[in-house]
Amino acid sequence: MSIGRQCELVGLSRSSWYYEVATESAANLRVMRLIDAEYTCRPFKGSRQITSWLRRRGELVNRKRVRRLMRLMGLEAVAPKPRTTWRNEAHRVYPYLLRDLEILRPNQVWATDVTYIPLRGGWLYLAVILDWYSRYVLSWRLSNTLDVGFCLEALEEALSRTRPEIFNSDQGRQFTSAMFTGRLQSADIRISMDGKGRALDNVFVERLWRTVKYEEVYVKCYETPREAEANLGAYLGYYNEDRPHSSLGDRTPGEVYRAKAAKEK
Repeated sequence: MSIGRQCELVGLSRSSWYYEVATESAANLRVMRLIDAEYTCRPFKGSRQITSWLRRRGELVNRKRVRRLMRLMGLEAVAPKPRTTWRNEAHRVYPYLLRDLEILRPNQVWATDVTYIPLRGGWLYLAVILDWYSRYVLSWRLSNTLDVGFCLEALEEALSRTRPEIFNSDQGRQFTSAMFTGRLQSADIRISMDGKGRALDNVFVERLWRTVKYEEVYVKCYETPREAEANLGAYLGYYNEDRPHSSLGDRTPGEVYRAKAAKEK
């Protein structure tokens, strides 16, 4: 029996089968957690400002070390700069299509991003696909590497239900890869990508990360990938169906997504 079929039978994502926690020294893991908390709160900070902030807290770090750890975590400052470090220059970058666009309905625009999730002895990466209109999380996946595979799995799950008119992402190498953009093109979806250093181009996913981390991730300290997967799954279910948003008229993302989508049919 194939690994994919085994995972399907026990209700696991295929990427979960291959979990091996990425590791660093205990000292670096502690610094990475501090970096993640500060960056989540103030994503405009780059390695220079993060280094200064850490030193003021008594951490003996230099900028080279902080830059390496931030790169490992997939983090970069959102301030405009000459280049985007983690973009693959060989990949095509698509224009940003959402500026001045009025978002009127579910499945008009989906967005995606990846964030760092700390574990007690390592870390994982979380990818989500979010409906912009309702803030509804359509799908999510965890991985121990920043490759395209788990992002594609999340995309396939979301597309198994319906498809958007526009799909927005940053310029990360996962989302500019031919595998990812090719899948969107095959579904006749228009591709949009954030401008370099423009976090507000994907503002609703950035807000989701802050909510998930401060209400779930930082409250707990996951021991294992399985624990992280179970707890994040439970929290994202709560976020979709039980957590009202003031910006949605105190309705939940699930209520807004289903009610408006039903009217559109």
